[in-house]
Amino acid sequence: MNTGKMKFRWQTLLWLLPLGFLAVFYFYPLGSILAVSLERAENGIGAVILEVWGSPSIRKAVGFTFWQAGLSTLLTLMIGLPGAYLFGRYEFQGKQLLRALTSVPFVMPTLVVAAAFDSLLGGRGWLNLGLMQLFNLDSAPIQVGQTLTAILLAHIFYNTTIVIRLVGDFWTNLDPRLTQAARMLGAKPWQAWLRVTLPLLAPALLAAALLVFIFDFTSFGVILILGGPKFATIEVEIFYQAISLFNLPAAAVLASIQLITTLALTTIYTRLVGKLSRPLTRRSEQVTLQRLSTWRQRAMAGWLSTLMLVLFVTPLVSLGLRSVVQLEPERRQRTLEEGPALTGAFYRSLWEDSEDSMFTATPGEALLTSMGYAGSTVVISLLLGFPAAWMLAWQKEDLLSRVLDPLLMLPIGTSAVTLGLGFIVALNRPPLDLRTSPALIPLAHSLVALPFVVRSLTPALRTIQPQLRQAAAMLGANPGQVIRFIDLPLVGRALLGSAVFAFTISLGEFGATALVGRPDRPTVPMMIYRYLGQPGALNYGRALALSTILMLATAAGMLLIERVRVGEGAEF
Repeated sequence: MNTGKMKFRWQTLLWLLPLGFLAVFYFYPLGSILAVSLERAENGIGAVILEVWGSPSIRKAVGFTFWQAGLSTLLTLMIGLPGAYLFGRYEFQGKQLLRALTSVPFVMPTLVVAAAFDSLLGGRGWLNLGLMQLFNLDSAPIQVGQTLTAILLAHIFYNTTIVIRLVGDFWTNLDPRLTQAARMLGAKPWQAWLRVTLPLLAPALLAAALLVFIFDFTSFGVILILGGPKFATIEVEIFYQAISLFNLPAAAVLASIQLITTLALTTIYTRLVGKLSRPLTRRSEQVTLQRLSTWRQRAMAGWLSTLMLVLFVTPLVSLGLRSVVQLEPERRQRTLEEGPALTGAFYRSLWEDSEDSMFTATPGEALLTSMGYAGSTVVISLLLGFPAAWMLAWQKEDLLSRVLDPLLMLPIGTSAVTLGLGFIVALNRPPLDLRTSPALIPLAHSLVALPFVVRSLTPALRTIQPQLRQAAAMLGANPGQVIRFIDLPLVGRALLGSAVFAFTISLGEFGATALVGRPDRPTVPMMIYRYLGQPGALNYGRALALSTILMLATAAGMLLIERVRVGEGAEF
């Protein structure tokens, strides 16, 4: 009886840190903004719901949100599944590098992605400039901006790595003898795929599809910047109702629709992820991975690698080139005839004061500020994420764990606009008067990074053999000593990978920072947004230079993660 009480107390203490953090900095701000919204609803919340649902524009936005998220998810699965097969079944030279490069877009801020696509496909992009020179055209022949195509391309660019990682990791550990047995019994390749491989992959496929749908469903920057005013989603409508019209009741109703949908999807997702860790038919990658031995396998790998490089690397390379190439409007004709003019002026100007800047800090100082925020985010997210991951790994059948698991995922599916407004409304009086405190930024970033840290650490903790922990306990180690001397050393690589992941997420986070950030302490994404909104070649060049620096830092982080990642992971 005493043992059961001690176990319950220990579990409660482990959950206390992450749940206390979510209660204070997630549920409390959301509850405050909902309470303020209800207070302003003159005729009651029922009248507000009827008003919201009676608006044709809002109904259109809700319908378009589900439509574009579903279509984006389908296209992402179509692009990502062949890549998951390549990474999940074959070992080849350059695999870690290619895998890391496909992961870079996922943690890139929307503004950087927008700049990358503009540098490649925009009116002054490389492709249009090349076609104009080749065919002697006066205007850009490719018009992708402000279209549904731009939205879909950006969503595929962002989220394909989810399919590659989640499905590919699970595919790696499937026993190939099952398919071989089906072939020996007379099944054709497509029959073995449909009747054996696909049913086994179904949980991973559904989990990946749900996660991609959640990110597409809550997409804000992509829709706002690349889609234009013709396309509005629930997230954009929340922003419009709250910021432009200051109609908080309507914004609260839309935020509630979004939150309920996200909670339902994340609950299903966490249940599916639990199935991915089942030991049946799973084998280590040393057994399942095979070399590219035939010319067909090498041709397939070459074609898929080329496709992924074109999709994921070309926009990023284009961005880097544009950051060192000056293409001023008045010099365009000379540039097309004589070749681009290389320059390092954009990078040198990052450490210079600008008279027309809207910030008191230089871009170089913003880089240092972003790194400081990112370091604080790493500390906070690891202190909160490790206890939660430990509980999910070792108490996954516990009722409390099953209930709280989807709650940890909620921040990534919550409107950044609503959450930012909640910070302003709730954290405005002692002892939580943080509106002007620099600490608010890493706290907001930690909300975004925490789910990813938990998802990265949980599978690593599950790889620890229970016999090791039991042996330590039999030798007299208490639970804290077991964690310190057994768990931590065995998951050190996963901890390092989670720290790098949290660092890169913090560097690129823009949605929450745009609402609660301070002009005297801007982050790199805030600087990029300001420079993109100001006229002049120098401002545009500075935005490209900062975007390139952010892109290189993210790529370096992803490469490091690939070197320290735990190979048996089944979660993203």
